[in-house]
Amino acid sequence: MTAAPEKTDAEPRVVLSARGLRKEFAGFVAVGGVDLDVHHGKIHALIGPNGAGKTTVFNLLTKFLPPTGGRIELLGQDITRTPPAKVARMGLVRSFQISAIFPHLSVLDNVRVALQRPNGLATQFWRPAGALDVLTPRAFELLETVGLAEAAHRLAGDLSYGRKRVLEIATTLALDPKVLLLDEPMAGMGHEDVAVVAGLIRSLAADRAILMVEHNLDVVAELCDWITVLQAGKILAAGDYVTVSTDERVRVAYMGTEDE
Repeated sequence: MTAAPEKTDAEPRVVLSARGLRKEFAGFVAVGGVDLDVHHGKIHALIGPNGAGKTTVFNLLTKFLPPTGGRIELLGQDITRTPPAKVARMGLVRSFQISAIFPHLSVLDNVRVALQRPNGLATQFWRPAGALDVLTPRAFELLETVGLAEAAHRLAGDLSYGRKRVLEIATTLALDPKVLLLDEPMAGMGHEDVAVVAGLIRSLAADRAILMVEHNLDVVAELCDWITVLQAGKILAAGDYVTVSTDERVRVAYMGTEDE
């Protein structure tokens, strides 16, 4: 008897999902019933006009804000009420709109500091500075990954703005994220830096899921496999770039009507 062929999944697995995600502030509905699926190995963009609720959704997913309603799952586990630090340890890690690095430390030391927690050194404040030497090889690996190895001994504050954002991505990679949330990673960058960071994000998506808020629609068109458009805290449209860019509702949300 011939064995049945082994089943393979045509679609990448969902690693982060939200159902009916809702957030109210004193009666104001900032996010109203959002459903979201983020897949392993894919880049998913969350876009929309200012005030659409994008950053609030990020804050809900990463537990910086408690949801008013709905359910969030990470890697098949319910994290709706899980504290943010535990969610980060589970593999959901985010960057912020404003670069969060230590400007007076070297590039290498910024990454070594980030590596302390996953290596159990974060609370061992009595240990000598040399105790971080054990983290140096891994820190250099991460800097190689993001193209900053040659700048390892420079002060982080001396880097260009774009390279500071790249360093921040390196520090988030120190936590070995399964899902990486990037909040406006291209904000304030020149064209050359945008190209570098876009290439980095594309390479990082090979073995993790990426969800990003981004206003640069050229970047979204080039990078993203799936796009969710928010307006007034609700999903206006979802699909690939061709689908959402030709949706009349999306055009109106971004550009208004001729009568306005």
